[in-house]
Amino acid sequence: MDWVIDDRADVEHYEAATVLDKVIRGDCLEVMAKLPAESVDLVFVDPPYYLQLPKRKLIRWSGTAVEGVRESWDQFESFEDYDGFTRAWLDAVRRLMKPKATLWVIGTYHNIFRIGSTLLDMGFWILNDVLWLKTNPVPNFRQVRFTNATETLIWALKDKDAKGYTINFDQVKSFGIGKVGANVWQLPLCTGKQRIKGEDGKKLHPTQKPEALLERVILTSSNPGDMVLDPMAGMGTTGDVARRHGRHFIMIEREPRYVAAIEQRLSLSQGA
Repeated sequence: MDWVIDDRADVEHYEAATVLDKVIRGDCLEVMAKLPAESVDLVFVDPPYYLQLPKRKLIRWSGTAVEGVRESWDQFESFEDYDGFTRAWLDAVRRLMKPKATLWVIGTYHNIFRIGSTLLDMGFWILNDVLWLKTNPVPNFRQVRFTNATETLIWALKDKDAKGYTINFDQVKSFGIGKVGANVWQLPLCTGKQRIKGEDGKKLHPTQKPEALLERVILTSSNPGDMVLDPMAGMGTTGDVARRHGRHFIMIEREPRYVAAIEQRLSLSQGA
């Protein structure tokens, strides 16, 4: 099966059938502008975190270097630049969401509060925040702050008047702490066989999300046959999990090395 479509400047729009269960290689803002309005049931976005790391190496007490996020896609000129990018992709996502669709966004303390504020300013309606408590966080070697053991997911509607959105509460109760569907998910980081590595043997993507995290998002807030959009697909976890649970997907990713990894991943998963 051909999983990948290369976005081209001469293509003005995509029909829904053309992009069904496809990875579109291109810029997310340009591609989303070509997709049909109100065509997706669920959106998951793992945007750049804008970590603002120092240019110097971060060294552990053991003398080894910390492999942080230093990719070009996480670089912005300023908070204003980052906020402008956030508004642009949120506006594009909103156009693609069906009236009852929901949006999930994940981030760290570096960016999630800015994104949440922008969501509210744009008229989105926040249903929940969900705290991902990592059972195996990266240790705090310098011991000058608390260990960062959490990330936050925001779950939102495109506007507060939307009714009848999907929430599979049996799943909600099974995922949260205890039996009440609490908004805390205890899950490990992506490690072992799930972690996709490059030719050098190192992790190919610095913030690859675990499949169990996407399973909770997808099973909680979509139904079989629904269309799931991930406009910043990374390693393709969203689409892979969606397909295995009977959902359709559209993924967008601009980095060629990531697209190649997604293509291989989907092919292997299909044959499993």
